Amino acid sequence: MTTNDPFPPATQAADDAWLDDLLVADGVAERAGYIDDAGFTARVVEALPSAVAAPAWRRPFVAALWGGAVIAMVMAMPTFFVELVGTADALFSLQPFSLASVGVALAAVLALTWGAAAYSLREN
Repeated sequence: MTTNDPFPPATQAADDAWLDDLLVADGVAERAGYIDDAGFTARVVEALPSAVAAPAWRRPFVAALWGGAVIAMVMAMPTFFVELVGTADALFSLQPFSLASVGVALAAVLALTWGAAAYSLREN
């Protein structure tokens, strides 16, 4: 706590009591508005079919398939991947990076991501 704090902890606790009282009163009012359905909701939930879970072997199998696909692509086109790695190495090792340039790149990626999400989630 600093000496310039306009609200010392004792004052904050006393001033926040009205909010606690308001939240308790709201909870009481919400519980008073409950309409008894004589167990209808519980019967409907019990009648719903259970969720179908994926088999336990599925995730490692899919990961192995993707790994095999990547290995097959690298083996099928070795010169392409050697040039790709060499180009990426030249790009990252020869360019000076600063915290500001990384921040701008992250901001651009974030803006593109939010723009794509907003575009795809819009309502027509």
